Amino acid sequence: MIEIVSAAACIACDVCVKVCPTDVFDRGADGIPVIARQSDCQTCFMCEAYCPTDALYVAPVSAPVASDSPHADEGAVARSGLLGGYRAMIGWGRGRTAGALLDQNPLLSEVPPLAEPRLPVPAELTDDPWNHPD
Repeated sequence: MIEIVSAAACIACDVCVKVCPTDVFDRGADGIPVIARQSDCQTCFMCEAYCPTDALYVAPVSAPVASDSPHADEGAVARSGLLGGYRAMIGWGRGRTAGALLDQNPLLSEVPPLAEPRLPVPAELTDDPWNHPD
């Protein structure tokens, strides 16, 4: 459930507002998104994943936390490295390694490569949109 929008880190880009599938955010008067419909949050982490400045925190719970919860305390979340932590975990953002490249699943190394490509070789591009011979 979305718990924190860090006004200090937010650049008012509205990406979270646009990617939220359940319209949880409203744009605040200062441009900073406001959690307007928290109960509509599906804990999909899309807003946190797409936030370019790691200004969001989605708690890994499906109901709002109490106001005295450490999940609602921006300072505690930031100190623990969880502010934007989902984005870091999946490897999104400058200087991070994509999560798929870090996968330690031993089964992946046992899958043999394909003998030949599945896709045909692409046709040569020409200036003729209909690819007519001259």
